[in-house]
Amino acid sequence: MLPRLMAVLLLSGLLSGSLLAGLGDATAAKAAAQTNACVPPGGWSDAAARPLNAADLLRRAAASPAVLLGERHDNADHHRWQLHSLAALHALNPDLAVGMEMFPRSVQPVLDRWSAGQLTEAELLRETNWPKVWGYDARFYLPILHFARMNRLPVVALNVDRGLVSRTAREGWAAVPAGEREGVGDPAPPPASYTERLRQVMAAHGPTERRSGSFERFVEAQSVWDRAMAERIAETHRRTGRTVVAILGQGHIEGRDGVPHQLADLGIRNSVVLLPWDEDRPCAELDGRIADAVYGLGESEAPAETPRPRLGVMLEPGPDGVRVRSVTEGSVAAAAGLTAGDLVVAAAGSPVREASDLTTVVQRQAPGTWLPLTVKREQGTAELVAKFPAAPVVE
Repeated sequence: MLPRLMAVLLLSGLLSGSLLAGLGDATAAKAAAQTNACVPPGGWSDAAARPLNAADLLRRAAASPAVLLGERHDNADHHRWQLHSLAALHALNPDLAVGMEMFPRSVQPVLDRWSAGQLTEAELLRETNWPKVWGYDARFYLPILHFARMNRLPVVALNVDRGLVSRTAREGWAAVPAGEREGVGDPAPPPASYTERLRQVMAAHGPTERRSGSFERFVEAQSVWDRAMAERIAETHRRTGRTVVAILGQGHIEGRDGVPHQLADLGIRNSVVLLPWDEDRPCAELDGRIADAVYGLGESEAPAETPRPRLGVMLEPGPDGVRVRSVTEGSVAAAAGLTAGDLVVAAAGSPVREASDLTTVVQRQAPGTWLPLTVKREQGTAELVAKFPAAPVVE
């Protein structure tokens, strides 16, 4: 693409002094815009966009019982920021533990062997069943895992099996027997601000998800999820005396409503919430309470990646397949005719026995391709075709 563009510019005689001057003006304008950004790249600000002294902030964080580093799971810059923040905290306090949302409690023995230097990367990913359990690009997380192992820091599995969360959303927490809760205690009731944020998330889904009972179970499931991770953080800190640096999705910590709220209920009220702040994120979201501090990220130098294909459904386990819990309006799934209650039993001719079987097939879809789906309904079996949009042409 670049050679073609350069050829066009040369042939048209546009590489002139006036163009170079224009590029200089554009660069200066961009620098000025960054200077005036609500969170200037390369600096820390508080939740109201006031600049912070980095040394003072990091010293406070390194002395706290828990530091929560948020992320968007598919954003490479967020993971780079997490790694550098972890390194800065370690320089001030070598007695750290690294908690990770990406692993369920059941694989803790595997993580212990990793931290002790007893596993290769391939063995770690295989024994934790990374593609099925988490699925996001492991290259985003391996530098953090290597940093922990290089410094012999414990890596702590913060999560629970996804089935526990989805079961809570389907049946309610009270319906889950105590012996099947993976040791998770009853979550503290969520604050109103968290409930409202989750309501906005649910608004993107179909009418089935807007029913009161369904929404209440959804909020309960999120609270159980937050509670599980908070318990692991609190238990690790109290058992080891280490500051736990937790790597987890920003939705679990923004506004101190999710994991920080559950930590406070567990007696840890002085956790520190830190977030990366993307250049294009609206300044209005700096509402004075979103985090203890945010770090400004400039424009990414990484090449743009093709967005992951998305079907646009919420799934739950079903008999001999996965059941569609809801369908996002305007999505590929909606256009294909999928509806809430459908049982997906095959995709591209391959059996679908659990949600990961379907998501794996979907994520392999190239732009502009069609995916045959076999679903069971009360009326019988139906054959549907999910048509994924073509990738936009970049010139």
